Amino acid sequence: MVEEHGVSERQACKALSVPRSSYHYSPKPKNDVPVINELQQLVGKHPAIGFWQSYFRIRRKGLLWNHKRVYRVYTGLQLNIRRRFKKRLPARVKQALFQPVAINEVWSIDFMSDSLWDGRKFRLLNIVDDYNRQVLAMEADLSLPALRVVRVLEYLKEFRGLPQMIRVDNGPEFISHTLDGWCRQHRINLTYIQPGKPMQNGYIERCNGSIRRELLNANVFYSLKEVREKIEEWMMDYNHHRPHKALDYRAPVELLEALH
Repeated sequence: MVEEHGVSERQACKALSVPRSSYHYSPKPKNDVPVINELQQLVGKHPAIGFWQSYFRIRRKGLLWNHKRVYRVYTGLQLNIRRRFKKRLPARVKQALFQPVAINEVWSIDFMSDSLWDGRKFRLLNIVDDYNRQVLAMEADLSLPALRVVRVLEYLKEFRGLPQMIRVDNGPEFISHTLDGWCRQHRINLTYIQPGKPMQNGYIERCNGSIRRELLNANVFYSLKEVREKIEEWMMDYNHHRPHKALDYRAPVELLEALH
């Protein structure tokens, strides 16, 4: 209209009901390079974490980007993790999971297994304080009998103290007289979950899931030395830097420090 009919810009905008600010608007180029770099660095180090774990890790660094912007970049980089969802089962009768209100009230212990590159099987002994979800110990070896469990607990006693209760499943290492006798000696209530009810030990089962996705499935191990090195690195990140929704997006050690 301005070029062909010689009307002014103001008259043309008024005739078409277009705000002059919209007419002059030109979109600013989006500089997503910092967001891209942060996401790539995070996912490169933690390949199994999803969007919200990535987002809250970024927030903990003091980078206050809007979650919509981060998600747009996240999906643009095709970092979405596919998840398989099981069909819902009919409601089952559940036993309430005891929720501790202080550290060293309840520890959960469980085993996991995996294999080295040459096919040799190895086992992991995991010990978690249910109160702040802190992984207290992860022991890896080809064999972990009951005496080894007791040795790890004795080591934890030196700097952490001992719990009032230890919750375990019905594995042979846990139902042995060795562990039972040690718990009686230290006046610890050794509690067993019902067979086939792993969620009665839900805190450590959830931790085991993270270990499986982020550590065991994400790495190829050629030796036990490599397993132990990766364990130490993973524990440090999990305890000191990983935000937990149940802890108001704080890391386990952060919650522990807040109590003192």
